[in-house]
Amino acid sequence: MMTQATPSYVPTELTVPRRYRDRAAYDKQAVHAVLDEALHCTIAFLRDGRPMNLPTLHARVGETVYVHGSTGGRFALLDGEPISISVTLLDALVLARSWMHHSLGYRSVVAIGEARVVQDEDERYAAMAALVDKLYLGRTADSRPPTAKELAATAIVALDLEAVSLKHRGDHVADDEADLEGSPYWAGSIAVRTVRGEAVPAPDLDPAVPLPAGLR
Repeated sequence: MMTQATPSYVPTELTVPRRYRDRAAYDKQAVHAVLDEALHCTIAFLRDGRPMNLPTLHARVGETVYVHGSTGGRFALLDGEPISISVTLLDALVLARSWMHHSLGYRSVVAIGEARVVQDEDERYAAMAALVDKLYLGRTADSRPPTAKELAATAIVALDLEAVSLKHRGDHVADDEADLEGSPYWAGSIAVRTVRGEAVPAPDLDPAVPLPAGLR
C-alpha cells in the first residue's frame, strides 16, 4: 500500500522561531516555491572553530538542495559536517510612521542538516545540470556539457531537506495605535522585484551563432 507524501516538514527546536512564530510555515509546496524562485543562497558552516558564510548558486531536485564549488575549496571538505542553507526573496520595503516599525516584506527559507559531498557520478552530473538550468531553464541544451576534467574539479554538496522552515512577512505597516491618528508622517510600502533584462551577446561571440529560442 502506497503512503501519501508528507505535505509539511516537521517543526523542530532548530526550525521554530523564538519570535513572530505566526510568520513561520512548514508547507513543502511553499518551501519549494521559494527555493526554486531564489537565484542564489547562503551556506553557513564552521571551519577551524570559526563561522563561515558564503553566497553561492543552488538548485533543488526533489527533497535535496545542491550547491557547487571547487574541489580545492572549502565545500569539498564539508562531508558529514553540519551546515545551514538560507535563501531570501525581498518583496517590499515597508515604511512606517515610526523608525521602530520600518521593515521588509520577504519570504525566506532556512534548511539545516548534514552536508553530503556527492560522489556518485550520475548524481553529480544531474546536479550540475540542475544548477545550470537554474540560471535559465533549458540552458543545458544550449551549452557544452562538462568534460571529465571539469567534473573532477567540481565539488557538489547536497543537503537533504528535513529540518526546514519558511518565514514570511507581507507589505503591511504595523505602526503602534498611538501613531495612527494625526501623524504627519507618510506610511506605506514599495514593491521590490527581480527582473531579467534582455540577453546581451558576449563581445567575442561569433555573429553567426543565433540567440537560443529560450532567451528571446
